[in-house]
Amino acid sequence: MTEIASNSQTVPDKVKASVADDVAEHEFKPLTPDEAKAWRLRNPALMPWRIVGMQVAVGGLMVLLTWFLTDERRLAASVAWGVVAVVIPAMVFVRALSRQMQVAQPKVALVGLFTWELVKIVLTVALLLVAPKVISDVSWLALVAGFVVTIKVYWLAMMLGWMQRKSKPTFY
Repeated sequence: MTEIASNSQTVPDKVKASVADDVAEHEFKPLTPDEAKAWRLRNPALMPWRIVGMQVAVGGLMVLLTWFLTDERRLAASVAWGVVAVVIPAMVFVRALSRQMQVAQPKVALVGLFTWELVKIVLTVALLLVAPKVISDVSWLALVAGFVVTIKVYWLAMMLGWMQRKSKPTFY
């Protein structure tokens, strides 16, 4: 049997005092209104409705491309249902999230956020489960392709937001 050596060294008191001094130097300082305005200009928020709009646009483009390239209505309908399974729950979530932003208590807002995320997941699964009833000859490959491409718009929006912030000059 191999014995594992434990490191029983303790942090010297001088290092602890140095860390405490560093923390004391970097205490929280509230921003002035002008500083807060400048910070908001340097770090614009991603608008949730804009992301949903991007999802609708990308999903619609994918449906049209599928229809024009394959000339099969069932494939385009399957892709469209994959897009719907992303967009409808996202719209419900964004609407609920905009209402949650008005809640004053942070704990209540956090519980609401998790609750609405659960509602979004359940609604997504329900929409995927009813796909065979809505589309008579569903193509699961096309449906999943529409779903995946549409849901990846979140990453596209984050990347575009990051690139937009990165390209702006910052003045201090």
